[in-house]
Amino acid sequence: MFIFYRNTRILIGLLIGVCLLPGNALAKIFDPDTFTLKNGMQVVVITNHRAPVVRHMVWYKVGSADEAPGESGIAHLLEHLMFKGTDNQGPGEFSAAVARNGGQENAFTSYDHTAYFQTIAKDRLEMVMRMEADRMTHLLITPKQVAPERNVVLEERRMRVDNNPSAQLREQVNAALYLNYPYRRPVIGWEHEIKALNVDRILSFYKRHYAPNNAVLIVEGDITAAELKPLAEKYYGVIPRGPDIVRTRTVEPPAVADRRLVLENERVTQPGWSRRYLAPSYHYGDTKHAYALQVLAEIIGGGPSSRLHKKLVVDDAVALSAGAFYDPSDIGPSVFGFYAVPKPGVEMSKIEAMVMREVDRVLKEGVTDREVAGAIDRMRNNAILAKDDFGSAAQEVGAALTSGGTIDEVENWVLEIEKVTPDSTLAAAKDVLQGTHSVTAELLPKPQS
Repeated sequence: MFIFYRNTRILIGLLIGVCLLPGNALAKIFDPDTFTLKNGMQVVVITNHRAPVVRHMVWYKVGSADEAPGESGIAHLLEHLMFKGTDNQGPGEFSAAVARNGGQENAFTSYDHTAYFQTIAKDRLEMVMRMEADRMTHLLITPKQVAPERNVVLEERRMRVDNNPSAQLREQVNAALYLNYPYRRPVIGWEHEIKALNVDRILSFYKRHYAPNNAVLIVEGDITAAELKPLAEKYYGVIPRGPDIVRTRTVEPPAVADRRLVLENERVTQPGWSRRYLAPSYHYGDTKHAYALQVLAEIIGGGPSSRLHKKLVVDDAVALSAGAFYDPSDIGPSVFGFYAVPKPGVEMSKIEAMVMREVDRVLKEGVTDREVAGAIDRMRNNAILAKDDFGSAAQEVGAALTSGGTIDEVENWVLEIEKVTPDSTLAAAKDVLQGTHSVTAELLPKPQS
């Protein structure tokens, strides 16, 4: 039985890039082939002959951040309804066929994209292409189907968010952090707006966004571009082009005040602290800092060798964990943040002061050549190792192509990371962490009355 993760914002950690051979000779890891069908659909083939298996993915350039005001959750609900059948397939027939042929399938919605994928034997690829192409244009949904599926989503929201204090706090943090940008709305949607979604609104959204020229087909595995191209043309190439869509997004105004959120709940068994700053991404704001910020996150809080882990977890033993996070792959403004989980009996104020002391030390003293070199080395090694994770290539390329990126940017990630210096790291730190305004969040157990 397959679990369909439908409320997932994919946090792309390391964009898979290239590895460096001795003598700095450049060798691309994925080296994908790409072509475009006459109707505008981009096709990417990532050949990997290790096993007679393929992963077939269709990515749509639409996510929850593309929803109209008052329609939060419509992209996610449509993802559910895509499994309800077409004029040619009965409800659940797609999933049953994939399972019957030994495959696995899944789907997810994020802020910037929606994707559907199947992992299956190569000789079953044509079957899933035929079915996936069919539901791109022939989705059949009725009020009788929408009502129960809407209830499924509402129950999912109750289970994943309303009954989960950390998820509740995260939702409130996003609403406070983004003053105007649509990332302030939850991917799953607000409850009252989910309840208002009906067949007409959903079908209008589907007809506008689900078209070949607004999609990317990616196939990874035991197949070549020469083998895939006739199949892509046969099943996807015959679909009429849809309307050209310009993804118009709002602009985030500058914040003028720090914000602090505290959530106390009887379900909290482990307190936590975090602080977030809006930061540039690959596509928004002062983009020149995107690569240096990744190195900065690795140095301050990227793992056991990071400053925060060594200081709070190892040396002073006041925290169970501590680190930093940053993901530059968003279309809109990204987030640079810190977190810490205190040991029992340690005051949250002490944890906050210690984290910010390390941050201030970076802003005043910068980082060393050795720290930058070590961070780049670890990031390069992680990128090289990730190529052995089947499906990672399709995931990384798809996320990039549906968020304003290019294949070259994915392939050349390591080259860009290797250009980062202590000076550029300090400049990025000052740009994001100095003179800007943050959102601090505390998750606490509710005091006994």
